[in-house]
Amino acid sequence: MTAPAYRRLSVDQRRGQLIRTALDLFARRAPEEVSLDDVAGAAGVSRPLVYRYFPGGKQQLYEAALRSAADEVEGCFREPAQGPLTGRLSRALARYLDFVDQHAAGFKALLQGGSVVETSGTGAIVDEVRRDAAEQILRHLEIPEPGPRLRLMVRTWISAVEGASLIWLDEGKRPPGAELRRWLLDHLITLLVATAADDAQTASVLRRALELEEPDGAVASLVERVAPLLAEAVLPGGEGAEHPETGESGPGER
Repeated sequence: MTAPAYRRLSVDQRRGQLIRTALDLFARRAPEEVSLDDVAGAAGVSRPLVYRYFPGGKQQLYEAALRSAADEVEGCFREPAQGPLTGRLSRALARYLDFVDQHAAGFKALLQGGSVVETSGTGAIVDEVRRDAAEQILRHLEIPEPGPRLRLMVRTWISAVEGASLIWLDEGKRPPGAELRRWLLDHLITLLVATAADDAQTASVLRRALELEEPDGAVASLVERVAPLLAEAVLPGGEGAEHPETGESGPGER
């Protein structure tokens, strides 16, 4: 059997080609299901040539492919610091969810763990992506030295985005990406409001964000959808609420 023919490329070009080929395969199949022979065949090269560029074998190739994917994910959250905060993060989420959708198998295998090729090296890359995403969000919030509550809020949201992405991929009848993006943005707005209630730094961030918000933007949309639900609720001291001591209902404070 003759070795597959291949055109001569520079070292960087060939290495890049093998990484892109591996990424494409990992996007459609779990990493443990992809062999070096699969990568060589898809790239149109021989197995020995793959080893020439990745002497560590499949693990080294996987980590190189993962590094490339991590760079792309980190790029998803890079957005010019212009315009409403919700608009910037909506565009970032759109890019991120597109990437998740296009690399479903590899994304799930990476974040869910259990892969036969998962090592401390791959874990460090994933942790780096999470930290970078958090730093990008904090940069959009324009806080050079975030306090513990604000940092906790941002990292909580990053975890929610990651978890929701995995669940979204697992669902047989999943909502459209645009619907998930809006829900995640609503989640961030709600977290900001809840944290601002007890944290002065977050309250300052929220005020600045609201000043830039458009009248028909994401915040207005969320308020419009939530307001009727709150209006139906019976709040303490409100119309129809019972007096805490007498048990009698009466008008709220005037």
